[in-house]
Amino acid sequence: MVLKAVLLDFNGVIINDESIHQHLIEDLLLEENLRPNPDEYYQMCLGRSDRACFAELLSRRGRVVTDAYLDRLVERKTSQYQQLMSSLDKLPLYPGLEDLIYQVRVAQLKLAIVSGACRDEIGWVLAQANLLEHVAIVVSGEDVLTSGSKPAPAGYQLAIENLNQQFPALNLNPAECLAVEDSFAGIEAAKRAQVPVLGVAHTYPYHMVHRRANWAIDHLYEFTLDWLKPYYEPINTTAVVSPG
Repeated sequence: MVLKAVLLDFNGVIINDESIHQHLIEDLLLEENLRPNPDEYYQMCLGRSDRACFAELLSRRGRVVTDAYLDRLVERKTSQYQQLMSSLDKLPLYPGLEDLIYQVRVAQLKLAIVSGACRDEIGWVLAQANLLEHVAIVVSGEDVLTSGSKPAPAGYQLAIENLNQQFPALNLNPAECLAVEDSFAGIEAAKRAQVPVLGVAHTYPYHMVHRRANWAIDHLYEFTLDWLKPYYEPINTTAVVSPG
């Protein structure tokens, strides 16, 4: 067994924008004459798709949730997200991202993004950061059903399926992938898809992430593929330790 692909979450791993998403979602609720509750974002939205987030928030407030209604809310949020991000002097990318991508490229691994974020948001950020050419595939919130949003494993399963379709000789299976996640929902999704997962303590404390993921680090800039060699090379399994 060897490591063949790295599957990155987006919000909270690549870009530090969770507070922006929370602000936009709460503003949209106010525009819909609904009262936001700050605690709900972490309970219902963190790590999940916008559609799943809005569906739950609206249902809890007694609104009739239709696909058309969700489409309008998601489109408004995406537009506002791009406007807000465009106004920033610098994208809030996490330190260490460039080095992570460099390590992946040197090791000749496939790189994919598995996120509940909207495809337009992901694509816009990757284009602005000049990262599009390094990403083989993107699985976004639009690519799975609302019920398939993290913590369901559908996004990771689809990413592996798409990588195998795009690169038939890869013959990829879940155990040959590494997921990098910051949220509990994302960690659970990867593990349910049987993908080993590295938790990054960008959103939750290290000890809470460490209990859930196969490995954990405090910051993305601590990422190194050398940590993973004992796991992906069974001959050295006696040396397996959790980084950090």
